[in-house]
Amino acid sequence: MRSVLLVITGGIAAYKSQELVRLLRTAGHSVTAVLTEAATRFVTPLALQTLTEAPVHTDLWSLTGEQQMGHIELSRAADLLVVAPASADFLAKMAAGLADDLASTLMLATDKPVLVAPAMNVRMWQHPATQANMATLRARGIREVGPDTGPMACHEFGPGRLAEPPAILAAIEDFFREAAAIGPLANRHVLVTAGPTHEPIDPVRYIANRSSGRQGFAIATALAALGARVTLVSGPVELPDPPGIDVRHVETAEEMLTACQAALPADAAVFTAAVADWRVALPARNKLKKSAGAPTLALVPNPDILATLSASGPRRPRLTVGFAAETEDVLAHATAKLAAKNCDWVVANDVRPATGIMGGTHNRVVVLDAAGREEWPMLPKRDVAIRLAARIAAALAAAG
Repeated sequence: MRSVLLVITGGIAAYKSQELVRLLRTAGHSVTAVLTEAATRFVTPLALQTLTEAPVHTDLWSLTGEQQMGHIELSRAADLLVVAPASADFLAKMAAGLADDLASTLMLATDKPVLVAPAMNVRMWQHPATQANMATLRARGIREVGPDTGPMACHEFGPGRLAEPPAILAAIEDFFREAAAIGPLANRHVLVTAGPTHEPIDPVRYIANRSSGRQGFAIATALAALGARVTLVSGPVELPDPPGIDVRHVETAEEMLTACQAALPADAAVFTAAVADWRVALPARNKLKKSAGAPTLALVPNPDILATLSASGPRRPRLTVGFAAETEDVLAHATAKLAAKNCDWVVANDVRPATGIMGGTHNRVVVLDAAGREEWPMLPKRDVAIRLAARIAAALAAAG
């Protein structure tokens, strides 16, 4: 999932922003919307909040947000900033570096790429001032899509219409493809496992755990954003497949191991899946009946996927990363796992119910390797994934 910060400025074309949000969400991207004061005359924050499933921002002086420099965080948390529609006034602000509201402040504070979709009256678009502003923005590396030529709400005809939402989506997807092609993991293949496994007891019951798969899916997405070709082997989860990633769905630990081995060779492998340690030796062929009394389940060990793929051999990934979800003595257990599994790194976390980490949206991890350990603060799982992907890219680059 890529993150888009959508800035909506004033103009009748603002109503098309809702369709753009729908297309972006359908394509698997997360969207955060920012409206100028003029934009709120054409589209409501409530409508956009419903479509984005995220808070909508309009006010630079939000006390809650600005206590933590919210405008800075908004401007830098997204993978791409999109201004659609971009009015003549807002383009002028961008060119001049003005920052008198939330939207213009975001543009001045960002270090991320920007795409604008101009929309205005034909004479405003053709005015030398607007053309000079666009030339300035192009020289700074701002990307653009449109405007289209056609009839306008003001009953004039010519260039100035907002590009249609599918065309804007195509420009956004083109950007992400180009960024991936030149990323630090371009031409690398990374294997990622995610989610729980379900080990059958009978045709309707199984042994499982509380893993949501969110961290593994976020890591797969972050690696793809850096240009990697990613194979994601996922147990049963309630998450959409990330766009542009080869997802292989499995249920049991044995199926996950088989799918991982089939995905090799890989430059790196990240084993985030919460694989069941045991399975029922002989699952019942029919549903077990309560009237027969409590069954005795004979359990046998599942294959150790991390240890199997980290074992020395010609098909071992150059870098293997294991996860250690613990409820006590986290560092001791993670250190022991690093040695016992022959992996290069272990990412450890405390998954006691009180932490809310397993099945939740945030994570606090410690990364252990031969050189020592790094303790990361509590972060959204997406941010943990971005940090880990960058660390993997650096390690592979150093290895050659």
